Amino acid sequence: MNLWTQLSIELANQRNYLDELFYVYPTIPESIRDIDEQMWQNVENAFHNHNNKELIKNLLEFELFPIKDSYVAYLREDKKAIDRNPQTVNRLAGRLYEIGLNKIFERSTEPKETNRQIGHLFKKWIEKGSLGLHVTNSLEEFNDLSNNNIIFNGSDTESKNFAQKYLGYQRDKGLDLLIRINNKYIIGEAKFLSSFGGNQNNQFQDAISLLDTKVNDNVIKVAILDGITYISGKSQKISIEKYNRNDFIMSALVLRNFIYQV
Repeated sequence: MNLWTQLSIELANQRNYLDELFYVYPTIPESIRDIDEQMWQNVENAFHNHNNKELIKNLLEFELFPIKDSYVAYLREDKKAIDRNPQTVNRLAGRLYEIGLNKIFERSTEPKETNRQIGHLFKKWIEKGSLGLHVTNSLEEFNDLSNNNIIFNGSDTESKNFAQKYLGYQRDKGLDLLIRINNKYIIGEAKFLSSFGGNQNNQFQDAISLLDTKVNDNVIKVAILDGITYISGKSQKISIEKYNRNDFIMSALVLRNFIYQV
């Protein structure tokens, strides 16, 4: 196991890991989703008049449909299907009448899930200068070799394109971290994992797979993992402990110290 992986595990299990991690991922829920007043009035009118077709049509205009149903996505993509499938429309409308207008409004305005908000927070943390290096979002400035110790903090796609062109990077995946320091490059993917299974496991594997990617000899690959990954006895911790000393898996909280020993 890599030293930096071990340090990350110790940090997560022996210190105020979550308190410190909040500076990197301040996952404050957003306010409720906005709904246009006229659109909501149309929903109320259709609801009170028991106009099933208009009720469904109007609710499909909202970002979040108030009930979960496998057929909703199809109706979003093909609005004409509402006219062709009256039984499906009536079935959905029946569920809406059952939960009532107040619950329809409540569910349609729910905040976005926290997990969907945090993808950009790592880059915001970088932008603050948290790693102690000069940060730029200009590829021209980053590619100027006179600026040796520098972080490129533009889009994931721009980082990917640079790495493919100059660093031998072969994946068609964006990068969250791109650094040049002491004539070497560091590339990385950062993930905050809040649960086991499903999409979160895919996110974990996505970051880890970076370590198997072929790159030039002057490039260091880093999987920056935080959250439940370091909990003792759980599958992700068991998995990362099996990697060898040359596989860099670590928390964002030890990243700065890692960079300065490159």
